[in-house]
Amino acid sequence: MYNAKAYSAASSKARLASTTIVRRDPTESDVQIDILFCGVCHSDLHQVRDEWSGVMPTVYPCVPGHEILGRVTGVGSAVSGFKPGDLAAVGCMVDSDGTCPACQAGLEQFCRNATFTYNLPDKHLGGVTYGGYSDSIVVDQRFALHVPANLDLAGAAPLLCAGITTYSPMRHWGVTKGKKVGVVGLGGLGHMGVKFAHALGAHVVVFTTSESKKEDALRLGADEVVLSRNADEMQKHAGSFDFILDAVAADHDINAYIHLLGIDGNITLVGAPEKPLPVSAFSLIMGRRSLSGSPIGGIPETQEMLDFCGQHNITADVEVIPMQKINEAYERMLKSDVKYRFSIDMASLKSE
Repeated sequence: MYNAKAYSAASSKARLASTTIVRRDPTESDVQIDILFCGVCHSDLHQVRDEWSGVMPTVYPCVPGHEILGRVTGVGSAVSGFKPGDLAAVGCMVDSDGTCPACQAGLEQFCRNATFTYNLPDKHLGGVTYGGYSDSIVVDQRFALHVPANLDLAGAAPLLCAGITTYSPMRHWGVTKGKKVGVVGLGGLGHMGVKFAHALGAHVVVFTTSESKKEDALRLGADEVVLSRNADEMQKHAGSFDFILDAVAADHDINAYIHLLGIDGNITLVGAPEKPLPVSAFSLIMGRRSLSGSPIGGIPETQEMLDFCGQHNITADVEVIPMQKINEAYERMLKSDVKYRFSIDMASLKSE
């Protein structure tokens, strides 16, 4: 075991603060990574403040972070895919049982015994897993991912959650050239959805409530921008979409978007509103439309996504911050005061 520098929350009301945590020494199948950047996900804030207590109560101290990018510093004797000096990434999972049907299909995100990167039981050290708000991490080689060398590292970190969360449903529902794709909401997830849909060759339409976001949506790759509060603009697109990615986490009228789907069209939720959304069965039935949800992807698909990003030079739009600004970043995130993700420069931990 060895000590690592980190930032943790001691309680749901506490600010994140500098601390020291214990990491395991690499086993024969482990990869040890010096963390260079870690993206800031809204779920980090939810977890730190114990806002998911009904589903996943937070165990303190909590070290968040599951958008991890760094450089390999050591490997176990059985590791063949990585060597010291390689770039490597870790996303939302650090383990699974490896034997269930989901794991066998490369869908580890659906494994009932999956271990998330933080706040789940740590089978190696006891307690719970600690995430990427740290200067290093040790992970089983099955959950370490290769990072294309041409990508901006700060912008690549959020691909490990925001990226795969939006890429996975597009791949599942067959977004390709010639498809008409909508993206609802232009935030941390939505902006990645626009980039992926554009790179996949789709005709991309962004739906937003803010006129001020039109220029940015077009810059990111949208072909059209619709103000969702304008009923006439919405009606022009009725029954025309093959796929809509809904990235809004606030309460909104889902039926307005179901109405825009063509026959066999699908709308997938990646945002998670706090309250259930009323759904019109009639709107689904008449067009054989479908409504679904999607989390992250499995390890093979996440690697596919990273390779795709390397080929198309796709990264998140980020604001790089030092670790010491994380509490301020949380408050700004609540106000949507970031374009479009925060990425923590872990070199800032060296001064702690």
